[in-house]
Amino acid sequence: MNPATYIPIILLWIIIFIMLRNRKKALIIRKIIEKRKTGGNIEMKELAKRFIGKECLISTLDNNHQYEGVIKEIADGAILVEKAGMSEVINLDFVIRIREFPKNKKGKKKSVVLD
Repeated sequence: MNPATYIPIILLWIIIFIMLRNRKKALIIRKIIEKRKTGGNIEMKELAKRFIGKECLISTLDNNHQYEGVIKEIADGAILVEKAGMSEVINLDFVIRIREFPKNKKGKKKSVVLD
């Protein structure tokens, strides 16, 4: 069989995979918007208040990005994170996980965090 026939088949599978992944993200975002209309993410807000003043890792829906810094404040739908004098605001509706920065046996920050 000619190798040129495999290229369109592989490209077709890649396109189908990308379309399915985008559809899944759209469904998650639609659920978040519905939840916001019905009253917000009260549970996550209350749980996030436990981490005020601690250095944390914050994971969002976009698995490629993870925020790191000290949580300074939690407002209506946002978290204020400060790192090295710079502040960032993260939408609480898109936060999946918040955890305290891991430390080794001596109490120092771990240099590599594998999740």
